Amino acid sequence: MPLTNFRTLGRSGLIVNPLALGTMTFGTPRWGSPDDVCEAIFNAYVDAGGNFVDTSDIYAGGHSEELLGRFVAQRQLRDQVVLATKFTWNASRGNPNAGGSGRKNIYRALEGSLRRLQTDYVDVYWLHAWDVVTPAEELLQTFGDLVRAGKIRYFGLSDVPAWFMTQVAVLAQAHGVPGPIAVQPEYSLTERSIEREHVPAARALGLGVVPWSPLAGGFLAGKYARQDADKGSGEGRLSGPSPLGDTKFTDQNWRVLDVLRTVAGQLDRPLPQVALAWVAAQPGVSSILLGASKVAQLRANLAALEIKLTAEQLRALDQVSTLELVHPYQIATPEVNRSIFGGHAVRGWQ
Repeated sequence: MPLTNFRTLGRSGLIVNPLALGTMTFGTPRWGSPDDVCEAIFNAYVDAGGNFVDTSDIYAGGHSEELLGRFVAQRQLRDQVVLATKFTWNASRGNPNAGGSGRKNIYRALEGSLRRLQTDYVDVYWLHAWDVVTPAEELLQTFGDLVRAGKIRYFGLSDVPAWFMTQVAVLAQAHGVPGPIAVQPEYSLTERSIEREHVPAARALGLGVVPWSPLAGGFLAGKYARQDADKGSGEGRLSGPSPLGDTKFTDQNWRVLDVLRTVAGQLDRPLPQVALAWVAAQPGVSSILLGASKVAQLRANLAALEIKLTAEQLRALDQVSTLELVHPYQIATPEVNRSIFGGHAVRGWQ
C-alpha cells in the first residue's frame, strides 16, 4: 500500500494519503526540529507523494503554521496540498473569548491561521478540543458559515466525546447543512478507548478516523526503557515533566511493547513500522497522523505501508492490548448474543 494509494477522507470528496504529515514537531523546542530540518521533512514527504499536512495554531506558538505556509508557498503547492489546521486553545491569557469553540474565537483563530499559513482558505479546519460549554448548534452554524464563505472547505472534530461528535453530525444531516467529515482522536496499541464509542459512531455517520499519536508519543518506537517510568533522562516527548509519561509508562503498556517486539522480530521490521501497520489495519481509519523530527525517521515510518500483518500477528497484538470490558459492553459478548437470539449467533449487516 504505497503513500499514493489515495482514499477519501470519510464520506466526502476530499482525497488524502493513508499517512498524513503531522507538524507538531515543527519549530517545537526540546523534542522538535529546527526550521531547516522541518523543511527537509516537508520536502521528503511531498516528494514521496504525500498531500495531507496537518498543523495547529498552538504548535510552537504558531510557528509551525508559519513554517508550513512558507514551505507550501515556496514550492507553489497550494492546490496540490490538503492543508489542515486546528483551533481551541487560548491565545491571550485573561481573555476568555480568545479560546474555545464560540463563534467569536473561531473567527479570530481562523484569521490568524490564514495569515500565518499564507493562504485564503483551509482545506480541513479542526476543532482541537471540546470546550465543554459551546452548544453544538453554535459550532455547527459557525463552521457552515465558514464553508459557505469559502474560508474553509471541510471541517472535523479532534478531542471530543463521542456523544458530542454524534450530535454535531446528526444535526447537520437532519438540517441538510455541511457537517464534519472526520474525527481526530488519540489511537494506538496503548490507547484503544475510541473503539468503544467513537469508531462505531464515526463509521455509522460516515466520518473518517484520523488517529494522532499512533506511536504513543514514541513509547511504541521502543525509545524508552522501564527506568524511564521514574522520569528518566532523555529528549523524547515523554521525558522530563511531560504528563504523558505517567499515562504511557504502565505495566500493561510494557506488556504491549513486549508483544510488539516479538511481532517486529518475526517481520524483521522496526517497531514503529509494525505499530503503524496495526493502526492502518483497523476499521474506519482514513489516514494516520505521522510526526517526525528527522528525515530518516519520516522515510522509515512511511515504509509501514509496505507491511501486511498476518491474522496471527494481528490477533497477538489485539489480545495484549484489548480493552477492559466495562458496562454496557460486558454484555456484548458471543455468549450473551446467543442467549438473546435463542441459542443462535447473529451478526449485524456490517
